[in-house]
Amino acid sequence: MSVGSNGQMLAANLPSVEAELNYLKAGQGRPVSYTFEPPSGTPWVTGELEARRVTIRDGRPLVALNELTLDRSGFTQISHRSVLADFSQDAAIRDIYYREAEALLRDVTGAEKIVVFDHTLRDSAQGSRRTADLREPVRRVHNDQTFVSAPRRVRDHLPPEEAEERLKNRFAIVNLWRPLATVERLPLALCDARSISSNDLVPSDLVYPDKVGETWSFTWNPEHRWYWFPRLRPDEALLLKIYDSLEQGVARYTAHTAFEDPTGSQEAPPRRSIELRALVFWPAGKPPQGK
Repeated sequence: MSVGSNGQMLAANLPSVEAELNYLKAGQGRPVSYTFEPPSGTPWVTGELEARRVTIRDGRPLVALNELTLDRSGFTQISHRSVLADFSQDAAIRDIYYREAEALLRDVTGAEKIVVFDHTLRDSAQGSRRTADLREPVRRVHNDQTFVSAPRRVRDHLPPEEAEERLKNRFAIVNLWRPLATVERLPLALCDARSISSNDLVPSDLVYPDKVGETWSFTWNPEHRWYWFPRLRPDEALLLKIYDSLEQGVARYTAHTAFEDPTGSQEAPPRRSIELRALVFWPAGKPPQGK
């Protein structure tokens, strides 16, 4: 897949910032990350990172041109105001926000069925990797699922017979990312899937108390094209393609990371956000959406 000529010409003239992103240093082997306090003497995360200075462009104009979409670039930005004003109660998130997200994702993707399977609240001031209910922003380039772990999610969250039937047809995993206040610090950078090579991907273990998942870390590639959405508001959201089973014609994954915006104020409020991950199922023969 390639960027359209109009998109290429516009991208070169978009507002941009220069910032450092943390990539996995090449030759590190298979990194391991823990989602809970690891055993004594075991590091939370393995794999040395290296900071690379990149250009990150404002993606809003390209969204308006339909150039940055889930199936083209692997991510997009949408306007959407949640009916939930208070995200402090887990029960309200699961009851109200999950149902709202299901309807939104069904509308955006044209899918037949949506299954929301988890969410994460993040706060750059109070969040910590030690607190499962409030995490800190992740400041390394990564993707939440791989070609191995994504089908596992289907089997984890559907009855066995239905899971096997669903796995015969196209499905995806999408991250719905929403700020809880206007983002002035640690915004999210997203990499255009069309600029990623399979050689950039490094399978990485994500250790839970009861299982070991698999994510992707990324090594640096000068071809990567990065975007962000300045001062994203709570009535806006990002959609990230974490995985797509369709092998041809669409973005199958992307990469993302929080980063220090050099134009932001150090006195700005902390970044607060919620991300929600969902399985997206299409019926047999459903064509790609958003191309």
